[in-house]
Amino acid sequence: MPELSKDLVALLAYLAPGFLMAWVFYALTNHVRPTQFERVVQALIFTVIVKAVVTVIQWLLELFGKFVFAIGEWTPNVELVLSLLGALALGVLASVAVNRDWLHRLLRRCKLSERSGDPSEWGHVFTEHKKYVVLHLTDERRLFGWPKVWPSNPESGYFFLTNVSWLVDDNSSVDVPGDEGILINTKDVKFVEFVKAQQEQPA
Repeated sequence: MPELSKDLVALLAYLAPGFLMAWVFYALTNHVRPTQFERVVQALIFTVIVKAVVTVIQWLLELFGKFVFAIGEWTPNVELVLSLLGALALGVLASVAVNRDWLHRLLRRCKLSERSGDPSEWGHVFTEHKKYVVLHLTDERRLFGWPKVWPSNPESGYFFLTNVSWLVDDNSSVDVPGDEGILINTKDVKFVEFVKAQQEQPA
């Protein structure tokens, strides 16, 4: 195995906070991980953000030490620890902002964008419209239930429905035996129907 050059090790150490922030962000959101090149670019951008925050913290601590009392000496180890902690905190904050649609909601209110924080319309609709659904399956059967879990990608994954019943041709319902729910592969679903409030209990 070839040895890593000192320059490469130094570069990876410099980008570590950015990679950590990106890892936290993609671990806590439905966004698909980008290509390797895009990850490096994102890590560089995130590193600059983290370094800027750490620089502000350093300036505030030095100001505090100058006028109140000194907490300790600013060393490379202190900077490294604060960079990693800052990357974790910023990654969690960015994830919460995206998952709760804070930034895009503000942009929509300001008429600057019509997009949402979800990576696709699929996830945005399920997040915004918390309703009972009818899954129209590829074999023409219909399954009514509450989507407790849905896939982030419409091409793969599973629905987990609770309060489940089959809808038959005369729109009457047949309860599915079992207490918890049912797991349905998205490949077996033709389309999803969102039920109006007054129709949330099948006949």
